[in-house]
Amino acid sequence: MNERAQALAARLIRNFNEVETKRFHRPPLYDAVGARLAEGTAARKMGASVDIVQPGMCTCPYHLHHAQEEMFIVLEGQGTLRVAGEMLPIKAGDVIFIPAGPEYPHQIINSSSEPIKYLSISTMEQPEICEYPDSNKFMAESAKHNGTRAFEVIRKLKEGDLDYWVDEP
Repeated sequence: MNERAQALAARLIRNFNEVETKRFHRPPLYDAVGARLAEGTAARKMGASVDIVQPGMCTCPYHLHHAQEEMFIVLEGQGTLRVAGEMLPIKAGDVIFIPAGPEYPHQIINSSSEPIKYLSISTMEQPEICEYPDSNKFMAESAKHNGTRAFEVIRKLKEGDLDYWVDEP
């Protein structure tokens, strides 16, 4: 490839079998290896990652998004989609669609004896509010145009709520 083609490929193409992965391990429930695929690309409003989750583990807590939609494509293995209070079996070849909103808190659990590998795709809408029903907390974040975080806060819901006019002149 010529130099221009190489530069385009670097900004537009990622091979999830060739990217460098990082391990996320937080016992007793979370143990996964993954890579964020859109970082360093030309993508501005779309995110993607590949995750491999060990048996009996998860990648993240049960949560819901107020702005972002997500899609998961199970590439290998099987497990359980915990969604809206239900446990749904998932397997290789399944494509899972999670709309934004309080109706669809979700979490992928590897309930099998082998690793599960899936691709996550997100709309990356900003600002975002994410709620965590099991721990009664929320995260609010917004990003600048270059992808860096402009604002992020994680708090317990209802704890320390303030009146709109507190400390205002």
